[in-house]
Amino acid sequence: MLRWTVADLSARAEVAPNTITRFEADRGVHTASVAAIQRALEAAGVEFLPDNGVRLRTGPTGTQDT
Repeated sequence: MLRWTVADLSARAEVAPNTITRFEADRGVHTASVAAIQRALEAAGVEFLPDNGVRLRTGPTGTQDT
């Protein structure tokens, strides 16, 4: 969706690249790391939906903010 690499997300979330890899593999990541990853994605315009979906936030004219 954002076309970020593991390095991009790890830099923006301020977590180690291995943390991103473990998270993607669902191998147990600290709650604080998950929160940091979520904050970084939300800051980039990702919305987490109640049904476990995600989407990019749109601006007032229907265009993507990012």
